[in-house]
Amino acid sequence: MEQPIGSGSAGWHLSAGGGWQDRAVRDLDALLIDMDGTIVDSEPYWIRTEGELVAEFGGTWSAADAHSIVGFDLLDAAAELRSRGGVDLEPPAIVERLLDGVVERCRHRLPWRPGARELLEEVRDAQVPCVLVTMSWRRFADAVLAAAPAGAFSGSVTGDEVEHGKPAPDPYLAAAALVGVDPARCVAIEDSPTGVASAVAAGCTTIAVPHVVAVPEIDGVHVVDTLDGVGLAELERIVRTRR
Repeated sequence: MEQPIGSGSAGWHLSAGGGWQDRAVRDLDALLIDMDGTIVDSEPYWIRTEGELVAEFGGTWSAADAHSIVGFDLLDAAAELRSRGGVDLEPPAIVERLLDGVVERCRHRLPWRPGARELLEEVRDAQVPCVLVTMSWRRFADAVLAAAPAGAFSGSVTGDEVEHGKPAPDPYLAAAALVGVDPARCVAIEDSPTGVASAVAAGCTTIAVPHVVAVPEIDGVHVVDTLDGVGLAELERIVRTRR
């Protein structure tokens, strides 16, 4: 079970027991990992729900529109649905409607991305802290956390718990602070340009796993086609290479 951490922590959640007190000396102090499109293939659920909501209000929402907001803070995405899609609701209400649709779809099937569960299990078994860093809100993140391998996450930071969402560095800085490590000694894994920008700005060693949208080449960002076969040894190798 996750517990909110103390004052000044903006509601970020720390799993009971923490998981980093017995951390061995290694090249990697923590794994910070995105959710939508990175460990679960939920982006199609978001895109479908956005289209349905826009259609309800008589607007149009193209694939290009949907792809342009992948990785956005949900309130920022909602503002685009309102301005471009004609959804005549305030952004917080739009977010709640989106969450309703996506959470319901995930109840029927939570599609894990290739290699994601295996990586989470290996990192957990090595007692390396792992923090979920997502722009989805707490009620959706908790559903994914509950379905993840037991003990895989040391904590989580969600989009409704940070003042500035991705591409600002705040979510990744918060995640590193949550487990008491230097962002420069963390690996962040992301699937979107917005998320990659956030992780890079925070100073993390960053791995991009493009999925729904392409990620432009950025110096120092390692790109892999899939997490299938990517293990802890590879993460540590990437950290050493960056140094």
